[in-house]
Amino acid sequence: MRDLAALPKAHLHVHLESTIRPGTLRELGAANGVDAPAEQPAFDGFRAFADYNALIRSCLQRPEDFERIAREYCADEAAQGTRYAEITFTAAAHGERLGDLEMPLASVLKGLKDSGEIEWRLLLDHSRRRSVERAERTLELALKYDDVFAIGMAGEENHSLRPFAALFEKARAAGIHLLHHTGEDAGPDSIREALEIGHTERLGHGIRVLDDPELTAEVRDRGLALEVCPSSNVTLGLVPSLPEHPLPRLLEAGLQVTLNTDVPSVTGAELAEEYARVQQAFGYDDAAMADFARAGVHASFAPGATKTQMLQDIDAWLTPAAGG
Repeated sequence: MRDLAALPKAHLHVHLESTIRPGTLRELGAANGVDAPAEQPAFDGFRAFADYNALIRSCLQRPEDFERIAREYCADEAAQGTRYAEITFTAAAHGERLGDLEMPLASVLKGLKDSGEIEWRLLLDHSRRRSVERAERTLELALKYDDVFAIGMAGEENHSLRPFAALFEKARAAGIHLLHHTGEDAGPDSIREALEIGHTERLGHGIRVLDDPELTAEVRDRGLALEVCPSSNVTLGLVPSLPEHPLPRLLEAGLQVTLNTDVPSVTGAELAEEYARVQQAFGYDDAAMADFARAGVHASFAPGATKTQMLQDIDAWLTPAAGG
């Protein structure tokens, strides 16, 4: 069994605010007068997680806070074998909270650029239950900053995407990609809405697609990748346990499955550990793990040269097996 931290990986679904090191969180909370939680509560659903996440975000207040978590994120990802990441950040919500719409995003971008340890692109997300007006500000930020390549809707899926339909069309016309959370805490109807109204180019999670065989076939035939985050699904109470996760069935259905962490500071699994947990839970060999890495590269919006190099390096990671 090869070292999964050495396997070159693309990370396509990870929320920056949920990557903060525990020590960093305590220091930022103390500096900003916020009582950061000493222990993470148990979650009985997505709402409980969202409330906890709001407390974590409140620890971020100064430009240097955002710069720091971005720099540390890159260092931590590099140690996991991540070569390329598409990082999700809720820029407009932070900007409204702090009374400076651009500061959080500009500071995160500075931290990412200062690091230089991995290649990255930034996606700005927006909660479905928040206003269309805030979503419009999210798009304004995406259009202003070249390092932002996409916007997407996150949060509880019982809130429809329909109010945002005009915004999605505006984003598409401007060349901004659309990548939505869907099929996480709701079923096929949510996924169809994300496809038909949201024009999503991947399924953020997407694990409920198997509830509808016709939809499963459509997603497969369209070649839409799933951003699967097994440990997150278990931690948030959406799947009973890792061995019961639908991951093997998604693969059996011929779907393009990528492995991601979503909220690593919450699950305790950074990307190499996520790969290790999946390998152990389902008995996958190294070749299968390399296939997950390849799927992430193919599904990414990385430059062509980056993809080519990563695929070559994934093959090289497997080379010793070929030699017996």
